[in-house]
Amino acid sequence: MSTIQRKSIRKRIHSRIRRKVSGTAQRPRLAVYFSNQHVYAQLIDDSVGRTLAAASTMDKSFEGNASNIATAQKVGQLVAERAQAANISDVVFDRGGHLYHGKVKALADAAREAGLKF
Repeated sequence: MSTIQRKSIRKRIHSRIRRKVSGTAQRPRLAVYFSNQHVYAQLIDDSVGRTLAAASTMDKSFEGNASNIATAQKVGQLVAERAQAANISDVVFDRGGHLYHGKVKALADAAREAGLKF
């Protein structure tokens, strides 16, 4: 399967998910994205189009920059800590068109363990 076709399939799946999943100020959307080298997670209020909290392997305080399960867990914990600091406890999870498996599941489980509810 070519890379271009895989990307278009993931984008199509993500658009289907986004039709149903939307974040508000009380319950923002936890959106995850994975590149080849980095892991990104952000809490988004879709009603005003604003990011309330974010974490990624690009942060200066973050150690390591591989896109693997271990770093996904660290990013999940970091985004949950920043959400707690912003008085956010309930979120809606947006897996970004990826399967709920591997890095996506690791990030979600780490965020749940750190105090987020979804």
